[in-house]
Amino acid sequence: MNLLDLTPVAAAEAEEKDGRVVVIRPEPVTRGLRKPLDWLIYLLAVRRLRLDEVGSFCWRHMDGRRTAGDIAEALRTEFGDSVEPAEERLGQFFRSMRREELVAFPELGREN
Repeated sequence: MNLLDLTPVAAAEAEEKDGRVVVIRPEPVTRGLRKPLDWLIYLLAVRRLRLDEVGSFCWRHMDGRRTAGDIAEALRTEFGDSVEPAEERLGQFFRSMRREELVAFPELGREN
């Protein structure tokens, strides 16, 4: 499935501070024997991630209605050439957010 066809949804709480989005990392979910490792990683990780201007813009647009392609076009409209190539930059943002389990793609189901 093409990333640009997926509909990203924020999978964590966030707040606004000084015009930027601050994502609040959720506590780890119990996963059997991995629980102690999950907690150790959680305790060592930054609990609040302050996104830059572009990341904040992307986060605000992850509403479950817009596709990644729609968000890429909105990025281009808002920031112009400074975000080019917009699809690549957005893909990097989604990869890092997905690795941290901060974004979900409903179309991918449980494998998300």
